[in-house]
Amino acid sequence: MSEIEAPSTASATPRPPTARAGGTALTHSVVVEPAAPGDDELAHLPSAAFFDVDNTFMHGASTYWLARALAKHGVLSARHILNFAWKQARFKFHAEHHGHISSIKASALELVAGFPVEEMRALCEEVVDRDISPRILAPVRRLAERHLEADQEVWLVTASPVELAGILASRLGLTGALGTIAEIENDCYTGRLVGDLMHGPAKADGIEQLALERGLNLETCTAYSDSANDLPMLRKVGKAIAVNPDARLARQARHYGWPVLDFRRGRRAAKLALPTAAAAGVGAGLFYLYKSRDRD
Repeated sequence: MSEIEAPSTASATPRPPTARAGGTALTHSVVVEPAAPGDDELAHLPSAAFFDVDNTFMHGASTYWLARALAKHGVLSARHILNFAWKQARFKFHAEHHGHISSIKASALELVAGFPVEEMRALCEEVVDRDISPRILAPVRRLAERHLEADQEVWLVTASPVELAGILASRLGLTGALGTIAEIENDCYTGRLVGDLMHGPAKADGIEQLALERGLNLETCTAYSDSANDLPMLRKVGKAIAVNPDARLARQARHYGWPVLDFRRGRRAAKLALPTAAAAGVGAGLFYLYKSRDRD
């Protein structure tokens, strides 16, 4: 089984939803399927740390900044931004419902259909450098660096586009990223996904496949997230850590005895992270969009 090529290669050939960006050996290597190892053998396998991105590694939603950049470049309208941002807010709080996930997927595909891949990559670089990097949580970045110093791989695992996630991982000096894959044909996005959104159970499946390909022992791996939507991934590893957890994840962390790291300001406000806050963010984005057009 050959490892999956980094998504910088445009191809109409479907890739599994665990396709990824970044890393030092993502192409031209071969993974040999070994016999099931025993406990002693597993103990000597390398380990890794897996980080969710939105509200775990950074303040806010990475896809919001990408959508805003697309609007600034004239790709999206205010209607697109409002529709997409509202569904993102629903995704944050209710995405375990299959209908919500399908609706978000359809909206995302509508936004990128026909868009050139190279332009998207350039835009992602711009968004990472200008908008996302200043919002990286310094304590979480230090945690990632500690894993690297311990000779562990560090992967971002996010529902955001793999192009965006891969560039962010590269900028941070991490091993790589698992993200949502949009199908490419003739150097443009087709409007279809390869596999499904890298969300919920897909994240657990993604890191499990990655562990098989890279010889990682999930029992010695660590996963970080802020959301109960990532419980499948958190339960897949030997050590789960809740970062800035939502109410449901905080309850689960107490139940399982998982460590909780909270870097938010204003503890009471953090506990009241309601959909109205997301709606306020949508309004701010629309205000920015209209003001930008007024200046043109």
